[in-house]
Amino acid sequence: MENEAKNGTLTVPGTSQASQGGPVVLLMAGGALGWIVANQLAKRFPGLVILEENPESKASVIRRRARLLGWASALGQAACGVALRALDRRASARRHAICEHHGLQPQPSAEADVRRIPSVNSSQCRTLLAELQPSVVAVYGTRILSRLTLAAVGAPFINYHAGINPKYRGQHPAYWALANRDAANAGVTVHLVDHGVDTGDVLYQARVSFEPSDTIATYQWAQLPVAIPLLERAILDARAGTLNPGRVSLPSAQYFPPTLWAYFWIGVARRVW
Repeated sequence: MENEAKNGTLTVPGTSQASQGGPVVLLMAGGALGWIVANQLAKRFPGLVILEENPESKASVIRRRARLLGWASALGQAACGVALRALDRRASARRHAICEHHGLQPQPSAEADVRRIPSVNSSQCRTLLAELQPSVVAVYGTRILSRLTLAAVGAPFINYHAGINPKYRGQHPAYWALANRDAANAGVTVHLVDHGVDTGDVLYQARVSFEPSDTIATYQWAQLPVAIPLLERAILDARAGTLNPGRVSLPSAQYFPPTLWAYFWIGVARRVW
């Protein structure tokens, strides 16, 4: 079940786009990390169709987290996001170095076949999926998929998650693994999508190591060179009819972004930023 990989690029066996059924479709929310995934998959799977959803508004995110965690946590998380954006320049050199070293392209490609949709859970998305009849639906960085979206086509939905499931589900999983002094469970998971939050059966996992200079602003960038080949491999498995999902024997927990005060306490006390 578990595929261990060191930081770098894994070799994925070749396949022909022809005779594999419908196209590979990627559901994503855009952004630099999303475009890295999209551009790499487009190289591997000619004819890739990208359905890019509009981002959820910040106010909607805060209200949803307040319902789950309370207003103090929701506002503290929002404050941390603002502070991290102000400090973002310090991470730009590291992100650029990762992209240069691994040949990753974080900008949108003019050649990409992009269909913009309000949400992955909109009727427009379901209509497009039904029209495209994809062989596989890859998922990266979107809202949680609704039951209606998952039922729109018979193809498997395969998600890349930047953490080791089920122990580190949710957001900023590598940061939380390191903050918990659990570096052995900082890594990536490629899994089938079900109705939960990163709870689907696991296809591939790999542990990832980080540079001392990495922070919450760069962990996901450092993870992508390990994760993308695993996502490609899972797509190949799905198109060949050889998916081998399974469960991982770890405790299950869902994480959210840190509050501003938690972020600085963890940084000072545990040297994890």
